[in-house]
Amino acid sequence: MQPTRKPRVKICCISSIEEAKMAIIYGAAALGLVSAMPSGAGVIYEELIAEISAVVPPGVSTFLLTSKQDVKSIIEQQRRCRVNTIQICDYLRLETYQDLRNSMPGISLVQVIHVTGEESVKEAIEIYPLVDAILLDSGNKSLAIKELGGTVQQLIMNN
Repeated sequence: MQPTRKPRVKICCISSIEEAKMAIIYGAAALGLVSAMPSGAGVIYEELIAEISAVVPPGVSTFLLTSKQDVKSIIEQQRRCRVNTIQICDYLRLETYQDLRNSMPGISLVQVIHVTGEESVKEAIEIYPLVDAILLDSGNKSLAIKELGGTVQQLIMNN
């Protein structure tokens, strides 16, 4: 008989210290903190991200969702926000990942793969060895105004 593994749950779009505390009380293993994005909901200021990450206990991951695409900007943003995980929501050049690792030891890297077709599988296979995790998400980074994930599909039900 296989031991049962408890799933790890990430709650995204945390917008206050109170929400963070509630998510943790109810078992969240990770909190998603959304920084400036070209589109979408859930964005909060970096100052608030830093305040939230400061009260999160050890063992709970703080994910900074970033749309930045250059090493210097990502490193500076992580230092301002003081999170332990960077969720990269846009495309990065392959050599960028090692530069990030060298500059931010101990910070986990998660790459979002926007599932738009078969090319997404190739992208995931190419990036997988360079990051700590791959996150499959909706969105489309090739639009004029990029959708970098977390797009909400509305379900309308007739009563």
